[in-house]
Amino acid sequence: MFARKLNISELLKKKSFFLFGPRATGKTTLIEQSLPDAQIIDLLHSKTYATLVRNPSALGEIFVDQKKIVVIDEVQQLPELLDEVQRLIRKPGITFLLTGSSARKLKHGAANLLGGRAREARLFPLVSAEIGEIDLERMINHGGIPDIYNSDQPDEDLTAYVDTYLREESIAEAVTR
Repeated sequence: MFARKLNISELLKKKSFFLFGPRATGKTTLIEQSLPDAQIIDLLHSKTYATLVRNPSALGEIFVDQKKIVVIDEVQQLPELLDEVQRLIRKPGITFLLTGSSARKLKHGAANLLGGRAREARLFPLVSAEIGEIDLERMINHGGIPDIYNSDQPDEDLTAYVDTYLREESIAEAVTR
């Protein structure tokens, strides 16, 4: 486990935030560690996704009103929810953290980016200050994605990551164009 430098608890004291970053950089892990009392709505959970795709206004019914922080993980999966977030963000005491690996997907899809209501933060792969004693050769050859950096088989894991990432992101973008 790595001690990440991004302090999301401190960010959320001021305003709601989008937290963007490449896949597998540790966004969800950071949230689970930093915000143990937050209500997390995981859009990769098929039942949650199915409920919200049919009825985005159900978002307000899913989270408990006394929760101060509501996390919507992988928000790019259902950008229509951002209209509902805009409505709910006005409720006193509720702060949203909206995570995703693809800000581009939201921006190109003409999603409501909550202009003025939410700021943006980014979580990048590991940096030397987060690793401690860095293996420079490993970092140069395999990068700073936490699971790959720690892997017993970093070559295979990096290949799988790149293949999947390129297929899902680059090819999907080309098809859209």
